[in-house]
Amino acid sequence: MGSGLPVYSPMLAQLGTMPEPDDCYAHEMKWDGVRALAYIEGGRLRLISRNAKDITAAYPETLGLARAVGGHDLVLDGEIVAFDERGRPSFEALQPRMHQRHEVKIAQLMTTVPVTFLLFDVLHVNAASSIAMPYTARRGLLEQLVERGAHWDVPPYYRDGGVHALAESRRLGFEGVVAKRLTSPYRPGRRSPDWVKVKNFRTQEVVVGGWKPGEGRRRGMIGSLLVGVYDQGRFRYAGSVGTGFTEATLRDLAERLASLERDTPPYDEEPPREEARGAHWVEPVLVGEVQYAEWTGEHRLRHPSWRGIREDKAPEEVTREE
Repeated sequence: MGSGLPVYSPMLAQLGTMPEPDDCYAHEMKWDGVRALAYIEGGRLRLISRNAKDITAAYPETLGLARAVGGHDLVLDGEIVAFDERGRPSFEALQPRMHQRHEVKIAQLMTTVPVTFLLFDVLHVNAASSIAMPYTARRGLLEQLVERGAHWDVPPYYRDGGVHALAESRRLGFEGVVAKRLTSPYRPGRRSPDWVKVKNFRTQEVVVGGWKPGEGRRRGMIGSLLVGVYDQGRFRYAGSVGTGFTEATLRDLAERLASLERDTPPYDEEPPREEARGAHWVEPVLVGEVQYAEWTGEHRLRHPSWRGIREDKAPEEVTREE
């Protein structure tokens, strides 16, 4: 990562309800993007994803951040976000940026789908780690260190109550909020109750285990994806997803899944016969995200809708979010 800066893993939040008492927590908007740690050293920036991949090349408009930190060497935490036409963070809008590494195409996408790196924590400053500092001190330090730019920002957080913050996130059409205990240190690589994500709608990461051919307008394309999640090391079938796709998404998925074909279902338990009939099975390596209504008693997703591929997550990390 460079000669002076240690390697960190991002701290993770638990899914839950709004923690109390209110005055013990700050509340940040939950940005619907891709998590990234920024390593700034010697005036150069490297972006590292949650699963430790170098994603710097995908987001050239963020490179100027390295010149906006007063010459310090830093490790910063944040989310890379694309906004829709209404100004809301959009995971769907970000999809073409996440997968692209071709310089010319990236240059075109920077115009049509610009991104913003929203920073919310600082882990290291020059020769010193800051992870033991309380949240409020780290946020104050972050705001002092980073000069805002066209493609990076330190968004405000709420100190006037979680109910108000959640209502504001709903009004703005955001995914929800993250409540962070004011006194909490940064715990690299850990999912801690000091950070609680509270969602306005339910999302679930899934691993694709197969697909079924489409009919009617989708004849010759993928009709639905058969997905699963890991449960105590076992890969369990979680249902089929047939909505939320654009034609471009379906073409991209078909291309990705073609090389992953296998003869048998990858699940540790057989899917229902009627849902497995006519299915094409694939190695369970492609991770995506769905929005859904609820989990059924049979451990199936009810009314899931595809949101996009998650290249920042490993399949074995995908467990059911309660």
